Amino acid sequence: MVDYSTSVLSLVPALLAIIMAITTRKVIPSLGVGIIAGVLLLHNFNPLESIQYLWSNVIALFWADGAINEWNVLLIAFLLLLGILSSIIQTSGGARAFGEWAASNVKTARGARLVSFGLGILIFIDDYFNSLAVGNISRPLTDRKKVSRAKLAYMIDSTAAPVCVISPLSSWGAYIIAIIAGILAKYSIDSYSSFSAFIQIIPMNFYAVFALLLTAYVAYTGLAIGPMRTHELRALQGELYDTSKGAPMGMSEDLNEHEGGKVRDLIVPIIALIIATVSAMLYTGGQALAADGQSFSLIGAFESTDVTRSLVTGAVISLIVALLLLIGRKIPAKDYGQATWGGIRAMWPAVLILLFAWTIIAVIGDMKTGDYLASFVTDSISPSYLPFLLFMIAGLMAFSTGTSWGTFGLMLPIGADLIMAVEPELLLPTLAAVLAGAVFGDHCSPISDTTILSSTGAGSHHIDHVLTQLPYALISAGVAAVGYLVLGVSGSMWIGFFAALATFIVALIIAQIISKRGRVPADMRAEREA
Repeated sequence: MVDYSTSVLSLVPALLAIIMAITTRKVIPSLGVGIIAGVLLLHNFNPLESIQYLWSNVIALFWADGAINEWNVLLIAFLLLLGILSSIIQTSGGARAFGEWAASNVKTARGARLVSFGLGILIFIDDYFNSLAVGNISRPLTDRKKVSRAKLAYMIDSTAAPVCVISPLSSWGAYIIAIIAGILAKYSIDSYSSFSAFIQIIPMNFYAVFALLLTAYVAYTGLAIGPMRTHELRALQGELYDTSKGAPMGMSEDLNEHEGGKVRDLIVPIIALIIATVSAMLYTGGQALAADGQSFSLIGAFESTDVTRSLVTGAVISLIVALLLLIGRKIPAKDYGQATWGGIRAMWPAVLILLFAWTIIAVIGDMKTGDYLASFVTDSISPSYLPFLLFMIAGLMAFSTGTSWGTFGLMLPIGADLIMAVEPELLLPTLAAVLAGAVFGDHCSPISDTTILSSTGAGSHHIDHVLTQLPYALISAGVAAVGYLVLGVSGSMWIGFFAALATFIVALIIAQIISKRGRVPADMRAEREA
């Protein structure tokens, strides 16, 4: 294969796929074009070698190193099971009952948005789990209050990754702590532990902090800027998503909803899903610790847990609970079959996008796109600018590759090496900047699995979610960039934080002014808030 680690051509597959996805609004063909371009470049346009390479990568999605690729297969199984669960709940009448209950207890669209935001904060264990669980709980409520699916997808996505990246008791936190532990060991730093370092980094993760604050503000005020305003206006007229594009991913439109559904038909299976998944994560993590001869700890369990196996376990138990609740109800067997097939069919577009996204990520990895982007950082740059520059490079890398975890794995060690060589005092701010940039890029990327799952959970068309979230992500990124510039120059985390906070307030004022120029008609607002 041709080595593109030092060539701008390494960016071609990712940029081609992203630009096509945004301009054509057709994700799968765009990813396909990016994949083909990358494969041909890697093999110098040799068609036979390109086909062999592509086939081996497709097989590797399901079978790798002589065994089933459990992560991919189990994640797909979880998506399909969750689709079936959602359809069973819809068939039972539980979603309708919850919507009716919520309509009488949550009086306004603001209340619906705040409930969604609160759930996004509370379910911090894993971003995949967050995206799909919050969507299934919130969607009946936000639909009743005429909140657009795009707005719901934004609130899900902008709480999932930001809250996971600053929570030590999450799959993200455990992964990051493990990387930091390796960095501290490499430089013989024993003045603080990897866990302590992670806690100190939290207030310096400016993108995550201000993305959460902005989401809270949007949930409270309903701020709609850019393409989001179009979706919100459409929702006020009863069109929750762009119906011209058909049914969104994760939605079954032709199910027979039975009368007599209860709120518990939705709530109890979701609670079972949460309890079972968290329990399975602790169990599989504890087993891994015991196998390594280590004593059990919460952090250690989440660091060593088998996320996808736990998700599938939780989904199976939740589905069993949902079916047990329906014993005695006069629901024909054919309706259960229809619900099962409807759930699989509804989730299938999300599965296809994930498969294509994983394939292009593998191609991008072989083209060494990350290495090329990382090469922009050189020793000639002033240490004061490194937090800002690494924030931007990590953002570009996550955007291009669609993976924040991959960006963590590559850029945290690179960032540490750079800063330790010139300004060791800025180690933690630099690591924080890399984490922040990776989440920012992940938020903006149409090939990010978290972005795909947020669209699926909310029942929103994927590219609609990408385009409507982008202005909000850019606001938080601009605020974070100012914070890292000031932090690097001043050397003070608090001065950087308050500079970011001041920028955030100014940005909100400007956003409000812009939104008022295209204000939602007063009679429509009053109708939704009533």
